[in-house]
Amino acid sequence: MGLSSGDGTRMKVVTGDAGYVLEDVPHLSDYIADLPTYPNPLRSNPAYAVVKQYFVHVDDTVPQKVVVHKDGPRGIHFRRAGPRQQVYFETDEVHACIVTCGGLCPGLNTVIREIVCGLNYMYGVTKILGIDGGYRGFYSKNTITLNPKVVNDIHKRGGTILGTSRGGHDTMKIVDSIQDRGINQVYIIGGDGTQKGASVIYEEIRQRGLKVAVAGIPKTIDNDIPVIDKSFGFDTAVEEAQRAINAAHVEAESVENGIGVVKLMGRYSGFIAMYATLASRDVDCCLIPESPFFLEGKGGLYEFIEKRLKENGHMVIVIAEGAGQDLVAESLQSNQQDASGNRLLQDVGLWISHKIRDHFARQQKMGITLKYIDPTYMIRAVPSNASDNVNCTLLAQSAVHGAMAGFTGFTVGLVNTRHTYIPFNRVTERQNKVVITDRMWARLLSSTNQPSFLVLKDGVEEAKEEEEPSFLRSKNGVEEAKEKKELDVREA
Repeated sequence: MGLSSGDGTRMKVVTGDAGYVLEDVPHLSDYIADLPTYPNPLRSNPAYAVVKQYFVHVDDTVPQKVVVHKDGPRGIHFRRAGPRQQVYFETDEVHACIVTCGGLCPGLNTVIREIVCGLNYMYGVTKILGIDGGYRGFYSKNTITLNPKVVNDIHKRGGTILGTSRGGHDTMKIVDSIQDRGINQVYIIGGDGTQKGASVIYEEIRQRGLKVAVAGIPKTIDNDIPVIDKSFGFDTAVEEAQRAINAAHVEAESVENGIGVVKLMGRYSGFIAMYATLASRDVDCCLIPESPFFLEGKGGLYEFIEKRLKENGHMVIVIAEGAGQDLVAESLQSNQQDASGNRLLQDVGLWISHKIRDHFARQQKMGITLKYIDPTYMIRAVPSNASDNVNCTLLAQSAVHGAMAGFTGFTVGLVNTRHTYIPFNRVTERQNKVVITDRMWARLLSSTNQPSFLVLKDGVEEAKEEEEPSFLRSKNGVEEAKEKKELDVREA
């Protein structure tokens, strides 16, 4: 096998036979010489002593892609998460801290709880701090002392007991605070912006030569983090979205020509809208950021609404918050950003509801009754469901095992149903999006029987000539679909 590594800013890469590539994560021993190791306390832990071969082998890795060709390369792998035989911290020397950043998401409190309980129950760690109010809390707010008793019931609540904020990232002040407080394990829970911040914190810690492990737990309700199978909170969000969709369906079918419009979260990625639509079976049309659509003319949204109302007498439309932003009136466009640098979006749900009402009022062919439901903050503020609670527990324990084993500059995540340690740059390099040339989107179209958002590469000219119904006739939409397909092929 070959090994190549950089100066801390480059990824550690191990290559092997048959096209094997391991994208490894940093380790404290990479920049601190002669670090002592200690037997893992789990060896004598009653909960784990009876489990055979519980410790992860040093060479265990997980492939990024499951579907491969028999003669193809083995491809990219990530280091498997889990406890090691040896650890790089003694129990008494560990001083850990936990911080949550960015927007709320179901499961935050569960992750906090399980980091605390994992450190305490598995490794005997007693010095754990909660940083109050996001990154700026490192240098501007008080800390919260955490122990199993304090966090015992927090998983039953939504939000985060530590508080959160956007922005406020001052790397030098944060690392100064970590150094001054004697903290040597930092657990950072947040989305892509937060993980980018964690990466910068790790680099500064490495520059100073500090024995401090930095572990990230990726958080996004939108499920738009690349590489990993699914982010925590997503299952809960989809489940909670069903309530809004069901309410819209009841309202719509209870009146003549009723239309229920539900806006769901999804700034740049339409995963919540897509999965909620597939789960509900009551949705007639799903609109997401990745698939452009238009309103007027043949094949437009108005025409489809009229057709569906004539067929069924009611309909439900689900729209992701980032969909159709290019259609919002020029006068309403805004380039404002929030503290994390995200563009502030217009309320497309409210906008499209007004456009539909105005269109049918002008046409005077068909009277409609439209109900608009926006459950955005209800969805992200609820406690996590059973599935997400399990996911959060395993993510938190994996992060603890990794930090104790001396790994740093990593984030944890499910890859092909196995927990892994992933380099920060892999989860921040791009956003995961719905690929409209993928089978999952085809399954949705088959379920809703809505007009296709896709013009196939070979059928672009034919579709234009025959004037077949399609929401995707724009040049930009076609090129975007091609780019997504080419990117997917390259990755495969």
